[in-house]
Amino acid sequence: MAELHEVDAWLAALLSQLEPAARKKMLREVAHDVRSIQQANITAQRSPDGTTWEPRRVSARSKKGRIRRGMFAKLKTAKYLKAQANADAADVAFVPGVQRLARVHHYGLRDRVSRRGPMVKYAERSLLGFGEDTMLSIHALLLSWLNS
Repeated sequence: MAELHEVDAWLAALLSQLEPAARKKMLREVAHDVRSIQQANITAQRSPDGTTWEPRRVSARSKKGRIRRGMFAKLKTAKYLKAQANADAADVAFVPGVQRLARVHHYGLRDRVSRRGPMVKYAERSLLGFGEDTMLSIHALLLSWLNS
């Protein structure tokens, strides 16, 4: 644990040497990279740690070919999944209009299917998070920025 604090202090010293505009540009690039990794995970229908999501429930009325697109096809678009950055932090989050829907599915909570519909317990499907590939990508990007 002590080594982690030393690395953190070393990285903070390196980042403080960058101008605020350069830090903002670097963090914006990190945020966009993280967003693209999260979008790829949602497209592949897997959690950030690499495990696949539980498939949709099959009902008696569903037919083969009935579902035209994968889960959360619109939710992963740049309209709903925003990447922002300033000189101090990078942020990847859903817009407020869809945060409730994303939270219900991310944590596997109970919610109504429609306004007066039945309550349903949704399966836990992690939409956002850090996996090994995300961390490696962030480290590579930060090192390339600090080397230049």
